[in-house]
Amino acid sequence: MSEAPDSNDGVAETPGERSEATERPQWLSDLLLIGGIVAATYAAFGVIGLLTGVGLNETVGFMRQVTFFAAVYALVVLALNLHWGYTGLFNIGVAGFMAVGVYTMAFLTASPDGSPAGLGLPIPIGVVGGMIAAGLVGLIAALPALRVRADYFAIVTLGLSEIIRLSLLSGSLRSVEIGDTEYGTGGGSGISYTPVDSVVPWLLERPVIGFAGDQLYAIGRMVGIQSSIIDGGLYTGVLILFVITFYLLLTRIAYSPFGRVLKAIREDELAARSLGKNTDRVKITVFVVGCALMGLAGILWMGSQSRVNPDSFMPIVTFYIFVALIVGGSGSNTGSIVGAFAFAAFLWQGPRFIRAIVRANVDVRPPQTIYDAVVALGSGDPLPFVGYVIGTLDELRFVLVGVVLILLMIWKPDGLLGHRKELAAATDITRRPTATDGGEPDE
Repeated sequence: MSEAPDSNDGVAETPGERSEATERPQWLSDLLLIGGIVAATYAAFGVIGLLTGVGLNETVGFMRQVTFFAAVYALVVLALNLHWGYTGLFNIGVAGFMAVGVYTMAFLTASPDGSPAGLGLPIPIGVVGGMIAAGLVGLIAALPALRVRADYFAIVTLGLSEIIRLSLLSGSLRSVEIGDTEYGTGGGSGISYTPVDSVVPWLLERPVIGFAGDQLYAIGRMVGIQSSIIDGGLYTGVLILFVITFYLLLTRIAYSPFGRVLKAIREDELAARSLGKNTDRVKITVFVVGCALMGLAGILWMGSQSRVNPDSFMPIVTFYIFVALIVGGSGSNTGSIVGAFAFAAFLWQGPRFIRAIVRANVDVRPPQTIYDAVVALGSGDPLPFVGYVIGTLDELRFVLVGVVLILLMIWKPDGLLGHRKELAAATDITRRPTATDGGEPDE
């Protein structure tokens, strides 16, 4: 009886074996997916912008803004995905926890001679303090709020967010005199402080980063890109590093035993509790961690400005973050990043780019009212109507967001990557066993 030839002698592999042999690691597939979407989007906008006469600086500046908003939205969406996508906690008070982080950082780092005054501490201390404060507020909120379920929990978080914002606006906290110094929130005027993007000049003083920065500025001067755009691009690069860090941290949590408990709570909390899991303690822990990350995301986002005021934390901010998560698909960290980029590129900055294209090619003056625009259109002159639409694109974005959500509910109710929602099982129980697994091979 002849010996069976080994796998190197040309024996045909089963389809399951071939797919396993050629399958890429998940992280590499995710990286290629995100990179491909970003590269294709930038190439499309770059070509369209240059061909339509928008100009190099404006086109590059637009792509820089898209990257900035995509990064900051990705940070907050990833933190929200830890609450909603992994644990099923319907937190719609995201803006409030961001406000706690930013205001704490502002108070710790603002000048002692400012109005209102701050403590004048270094920015790293302010960032850490903002994270701790957001986490503590999350802990205070979680202890009583987690006794309620589902929609009631959402109402509690929304109410807490508005309490925080209105407290920052209140006259009683606007200015508080302690000794000879006036501290406080500044009310509607807010607080001035050293922005966190001032870390870029410090980074450029480091040998390797400084050399790379000098080369980047030299290339920018050669092609005619303004240095202010490069300055913003460098800080955006810092944000991308934080996005990668968030992604790795949350992916590590998701695949840990703790993460499997989170997903079990999302699927059926009663079943998880019946298996001996302390679901209350787990939910409090994950809520605090998520709130601290939201505080950090708010610091990196709103803290890049030199002043913060309560109007930056309206409930609509939470709505935008949820839209980005819904577009990408909850329960998937990769979907969170893809959704944030799609929201920033096409729903947030896309209408503004369309306005720049139209204004670069057509001299349009918006009429006073839509009635005047419709009358001119009826008389055969479409330019006033086009001018009115272009002038109101910021408001029409709400309509566009609604249309996109309706289309998603019809065609992709789970989001772009919602089919990749991670299960609570430690292994993929949907995959059929193959011969290499010790079971029956796939047909």
